[in-house]
Parts: sequence; structure tokens; C-alpha cells
Amino acid sequence: MLPFRRVLFPVDYSEPCRAVVPYVREVLQRYSAELTVVHAYGAEALAMSHLPLSDPGLPGEAHEFELQRLRDFAAEMFPGQRVDAWTHVGEAGSVIHALVQHQGTDLVMLPTHGRGPVRRFLLGSVTTKVLHDVSAAVWTGTGSAIAEHTPSLPYKSILCALSEGPEAEAVLKAAAALAASYGAQLELLHVTPPPPITAEMDLGPYLEAMTDAAQSQMRELKSKLAVDAPHAVLTGVISATVREEALRRKADLLVTGRGLAQGALSRLWSHLYPLVRESPCPVLSI
Repeated sequence: MLPFRRVLFPVDYSEPCRAVVPYVREVLQRYSAELTVVHAYGAEALAMSHLPLSDPGLPGEAHEFELQRLRDFAAEMFPGQRVDAWTHVGEAGSVIHALVQHQGTDLVMLPTHGRGPVRRFLLGSVTTKVLHDVSAAVWTGTGSAIAEHTPSLPYKSILCALSEGPEAEAVLKAAAALAASYGAQLELLHVTPPPPITAEMDLGPYLEAMTDAAQSQMRELKSKLAVDAPHAVLTGVISATVREEALRRKADLLVTGRGLAQGALSRLWSHLYPLVRESPCPVLSI
């Protein structure tokens, strides 16, 4: 995965999208990466192109309109940078997925938009699809985590949230490489969710056993990968506990695994979506 060589930046011209630009610039400069910007469009492009719906040249004209608009955006946001610009008709998540497969993208960078009356419980549909379908690393965050989070670039503090699953090794490798590249402080965190509580249950021995097992796993993993970084094992609701620790440690970036996000039951069982939704800083998921 690292170093990042091909970066894909989906563009929707929103304020959160523009807020991502400094982070994209940083990755391009640090890794001498290539940049592709992509914009997926549909019916909204027809109104902006000012073409009558009966115009037989509409598809081609609309495409040229959108492509020029995207090129202008790239020239404004990334002056002096060579940028490949792609525009496609279709649902944004599907367009991004297809382009990642076509180009062999290493990293997708985009904000998330949760809309509607239940937006606080959801990620934007595009981000959800990208996290679920795309095999590349994904850098994302809510509008507030990006637009309202003063960019600390280069990153100085990276928090790596590790699970007990088989992906932990790959996630820690990536986090350690990223921290080394940026000269950032790396801290590791494992959160054990509390068990269902019953009146007869004595939680003390259970929590002690779970904590001891997680501590042992963290020590073994750090030793295996020769990673010298402090770690903590906590018990609590995973997304809320990670958020509290990210705030306490003033993290500039949260690195975590994709977990079950690419499995059949991801939308029901993955912890990734609430982690992204509640994180006070951008999240890089591996």
C-alpha cells in the first residue's frame, strides 16, 4: 500500500470536498504521487449546461461541459500539478469503484456526506459504497472532522485503532510506515466492547481476562513488527472510546482496518462506519 503512488480524488465541488484539498496536496508532495480527479454526473449536469433536453448533441455537450469544469477545478486547486481528469455519467460510488479497478489506485481521498433526517446515524451513500466495495486504502471523514478540523500538516500525531482480527498486522504495518514517513508520534489503541450485562454476571474476571488477552496480543504484534509505540487497551463502546482517545491525544489522523466492511454483513456489523462518523479527525482505513 505504502508509499502511495496513485491517488484518486472524487470531486463534487462542495465545501467539504474543497476542505480535503490541502490533505491531497500533502500526499502528492510527500510521495510524489500521481493524481486523478473524477466527477460523476447525472441529470443535474443538464440544467447547468443550459442545453435543451431535446438537443440531440446533449450527451456529448454535457460531457464536455463537465470535463472542462473539472479541469478548471483541478487547475485552481492543484496549480503546477499534472492531473488526470475523468467525468462519467452514473452513480458516484460505482464510477469510483470502476476507476479504482481500471487505474490500480492506491488511495481514495474523499469527504463523507450524511444527508436526511437520520444523517447522524449514517455515512453518505457514496462513502458507504466506497468503503464497502473498494480494495484501495480510503481516507475520509465527516464534513465537520475535515472542514472544522484545522489541518495539522504534516501529521504530528497518529492514532492507530487495532482490532483482534487477522487484519491487525497489515493495519499496524501501514500506520507505522505512515508515522515514520511523517515523523509523527504513533500511539496504538485496542478497545474491547463491554459484554451484555445480566444481574448474575460478575464482570470483574471477564474484563480482566479480556484485557490480559488484548495486552498480550498487542505486545506480540509490536514485537513481531518491531514497532516501538505506546499502546492502551480500554473497554467501552468502540466508536465513542476511540473518539475520546483521539480527542485526548489530539490525533491528526486515525488509522484503522476495514474489518467486516467488505463482508456480506458489513452494513449491520462493521464498526468502521461509526468510527468514521464520530471521529474528530480524518480516518485512513486499510
